[in-house]
Amino acid sequence: MSSTRVTRRDVLRGVSAGALAAFSSFAFAATRYATATTRSGKVHGSVEQGVHVFKGIPYGADTSSRRFRPALAPVAWKRARDALEYGPACPQPGLAEPMSEDCLVLNVWTPALRDGAKRAVMVYFHGGEFSSGSGSSAIYDGTRLCHRGDVVVVTVNHRLNAFGHLYLGRLRGAEYEASGNVGLLDLVQALTWVRDHAAEFGGNPDCVMVFGQSGGGAKIATLMAMPAARGLFHRAATMSGQQITAAGPRSSTLRASAYLDALKIPAADLARIDTIAIADLVAATRAPDATMIGRALYFGPVLDQVSLPRHPFYPDAPPQSAQIPMIIGNTRDETRAFLGNEPGIQQLRWEELPQRLLPHLHVDISPEYVVAEYRRLYPQYTATEVFFAATTAGRSWRGAVIEAELRAAQGSPVFAYQLNYRSPLDGGRYGAMHTMDIPLVFDNIAQAGSQTGASAEAQRTADQMSDAFIAFARTGSPNHSTLPQWRPYELDRRSTMVFDAQSQLVDDPRGAERKLFASVPYIQRGTY
Repeated sequence: MSSTRVTRRDVLRGVSAGALAAFSSFAFAATRYATATTRSGKVHGSVEQGVHVFKGIPYGADTSSRRFRPALAPVAWKRARDALEYGPACPQPGLAEPMSEDCLVLNVWTPALRDGAKRAVMVYFHGGEFSSGSGSSAIYDGTRLCHRGDVVVVTVNHRLNAFGHLYLGRLRGAEYEASGNVGLLDLVQALTWVRDHAAEFGGNPDCVMVFGQSGGGAKIATLMAMPAARGLFHRAATMSGQQITAAGPRSSTLRASAYLDALKIPAADLARIDTIAIADLVAATRAPDATMIGRALYFGPVLDQVSLPRHPFYPDAPPQSAQIPMIIGNTRDETRAFLGNEPGIQQLRWEELPQRLLPHLHVDISPEYVVAEYRRLYPQYTATEVFFAATTAGRSWRGAVIEAELRAAQGSPVFAYQLNYRSPLDGGRYGAMHTMDIPLVFDNIAQAGSQTGASAEAQRTADQMSDAFIAFARTGSPNHSTLPQWRPYELDRRSTMVFDAQSQLVDDPRGAERKLFASVPYIQRGTY
């Protein structure tokens, strides 16, 4: 940020006529300011490229005094509050953004305020499992969606990792029975804020869509089974993010005990965790997991029978959300994003492939059998291509298929997609990797962080995907004029929209791979 930038606060406090004369003719012609009224007080946002933008609006109170418990409403403010900068993210390792326990903030992009237009509201939940990330990335900027679809866009920060999912119910009693899910209850609180303020920001409280990628999709799948979220959203779209099962009280308590051991907090002094330094709380999240070898502690939703009374998608799709239309999507080469730089992975030999596959399949199946089946199905594939195809099918795609199948069996409206558009980075070695659909859906292919490139093919793919999500937000159907007819996913055909520069509807793409991995049980990692 430039040190010479003149903010609205500078103007309100009074700056010299000379400073304004030197700067205002340019700065204030480029940016105007807008005021919205929330239940906690007025907020001042900006008008940029014709879009009203409000950043860092509190939807909940500072959680530092209520660690591991449901948040309270934000403390009201008397004077108008600037909403010109993103708010802090939840504390986490390695994030180069401001962080704080006072992280219950959201951001709004809207074409207009209080005009009665009743626009669809698109609320995005960021990825990073349930442990990292924020809603402040440039790639989530809602400006282009607002222009494309005349919609309201919202992104959200909330509690993550131990701050949002440390289950203390069996260690500290009834007051902490929901502690394993307070990060999700934050999202419920954010959606309640959206419902209550939609009209003020030009939106329709009865036409709210939630969408999210990776962990954001998993959060949505879990909210679909949480009674507190009932009625707060009316469409749902998950992008490379599924949640079939939640962790139970056994594994969650084992993890909590391992976390407390890392903090050197004995069972007789558990209250000390309420005042321990944030840096120590963050450092302890790197402790080894209590049930999974070779990774740091997993934090995620907990089957506590209180805030989450059932698994998200086990044994069936959640009945409370049966009438909510849903999009379930994945990318063709998910695991190239996080396994693509493994040592030697681009030069794999067939004889070493089974051993390299074994720890990454995430289902317990013979890797030799998997390799033999892939070589039969795709004789043209190299060992490296088999590695990425098999790890994607067994690890990332499997949960999406299960959710789509259960929704279809329930008779609920569900649309499936697969992204085939390949990243041009590094000669195309990353393919249609995890995260590729984010800039395409937001129509932000030129933003920092996009891996799509800005070619005409990338823009055509973005046009089709973003228009589909906008149409879905408005009507519950993703169909629009520049896309082939997108039929719902039904078990007899398994129709799937394959997005690319030339998109097409395909029945049961990769059906043989689907059947291969359906031969063994699936339990979501981290939930046992």
